Amino acid sequence: MILDLSVFLCVYKCKHTSSSSSSRFFLSTLSFQHKPTNKQKIIKSSLLLPPSTSFAIFPMTTHLNKKPRLENLTVNLFDDLPDDLVISILQKLSSSASSPADFLTVLFTCKRLNRLGLHPLVLSRAGTQTLAVTAAKWSDSAHKFLRLCVNAGNIDACYALGMIRFYCLQNPVSGASLMARAAIKSHAPALYSLSVIQFNGSGGTKSDKNLRAGVALCARSAYLGHVDALRELGHCLQDGYGVSRDVSEGRRVLIQANARELACSLRAYLSHKSGNEKLTDLACSVGGGVGGVPVQEIHPVNRFLKDWFDSGRVVLLDGLRMCSHGGCGRPETRWHEFRRCSVCGKVNYCSRGCQALDWRAKHKMECAPLDLLVAEAAAIGDGDGEVVEVENHAAR
Repeated sequence: MILDLSVFLCVYKCKHTSSSSSSRFFLSTLSFQHKPTNKQKIIKSSLLLPPSTSFAIFPMTTHLNKKPRLENLTVNLFDDLPDDLVISILQKLSSSASSPADFLTVLFTCKRLNRLGLHPLVLSRAGTQTLAVTAAKWSDSAHKFLRLCVNAGNIDACYALGMIRFYCLQNPVSGASLMARAAIKSHAPALYSLSVIQFNGSGGTKSDKNLRAGVALCARSAYLGHVDALRELGHCLQDGYGVSRDVSEGRRVLIQANARELACSLRAYLSHKSGNEKLTDLACSVGGGVGGVPVQEIHPVNRFLKDWFDSGRVVLLDGLRMCSHGGCGRPETRWHEFRRCSVCGKVNYCSRGCQALDWRAKHKMECAPLDLLVAEAAAIGDGDGEVVEVENHAAR
């Protein structure tokens, strides 16, 4: 039965004259805002309670036959989860995130996720895409995040920060040291990058070249399945560059590299056809193959290097050049460090692997021998020049 507002009940203690030790209580009204109706009669009842029990005046705002409503009841089940379970979930997130923003957004949710998200167990499992910081968003915070991942033992972070320090931040000693940490743990891209540094003597003088060390690092990276390293090793065997010349073995290695490249192209084509496109825009722009299918995915670090120097944040010294392969991004660290095309002399490459990729992608349509250009210019000037046959560069 519902009572009107401003109705209060009070409990008065009344002594009972009987022999029992219990006390009798009854309820009475103190005031009403207006006269109650028949349905709002006051129920006078007696309760048998211990003598020490006392009642306070309280408002009656609920139905007499219903339980009081629970108001402002909030239960935070997230705080009851153990830290080990939350860390395990964050580990899976950091290893499968498609971009750094996907992982960092979770860290901004609450203080507990921020604290556990920076745990070494979580940062050590961060994947390549989680560490794919872009050149446009590079800052001290991004640098600090990569350092935390390096201190947690993440080999992908060692390679990424090592490449950035070596080529972008112009700190070759620290960069090579970080890449060496990753190479010791059999990180294939780090091994290949160190082999390119040894082949070119990057970060030092021309006398710092170590061809034998470059071949050894390249062979290790090729054994781990790195396609560019496998292609570079095949050319070294064919040309006898840093290793005893073995043409047949070099051809066999190049065929194996082409087979792996073809398998990568087929996977990319099937994923693109099914609508699950995982390749970057840069890979599509520089890739070869039939129908514009990219041959392989560009590593985020190479994309960072290319965007870093294309944005003009750092201006190369006069005479220094970038690798002409669009998916590389490596700059020269001294004058005439990279090899030039022996036919046109217009492009330069940090490695034979980049030269082979760029040749298939675009340079075979652009390369023209200097002798042919001179002959065409003479023919245009004289009006009756002779046709000069030039060896096809593609056959080389």
